[in-house]
Amino acid sequence: MELNEEGVRLPRLRLRDVFLRGALFGLGGAVVVAVAALAIGDHHDRTEFLAVAGGISLIFGAGLVLIGAFFWTACAGDIRRCRDWRTLTGQTEAPTVVAPVCMRLGMLALVVAPAAIGMYHAVDLAPYDSWLHSH
Repeated sequence: MELNEEGVRLPRLRLRDVFLRGALFGLGGAVVVAVAALAIGDHHDRTEFLAVAGGISLIFGAGLVLIGAFFWTACAGDIRRCRDWRTLTGQTEAPTVVAPVCMRLGMLALVVAPAAIGMYHAVDLAPYDSWLHSH
């Protein structure tokens, strides 16, 4: 990668790439939620875990995407990677790094939310004697 005169890596981050990487991280997060849910033995506890995980992911994901979108527009195209943190010279440049972090974490949560809610419905509708229903 090449650097500009300030030491910032080029090319700058693009919104599409940040969203795609956040969605990819979200798929990994959905796998972690599924494994954690299957480790819970009681049916009621399992459904409650999935419902709470889905709801919290949805709320925080939407909030982080909104905060990230605000910072992204405020930065006017000067979006930097986390490894460019050392190139910041003032307090007003921090959103240039925070914006993509918020967007990526928000997308991660927005992918985990429907996965957890979908697993909640699958566990809730599972037959009583199945491994998905649990005890």
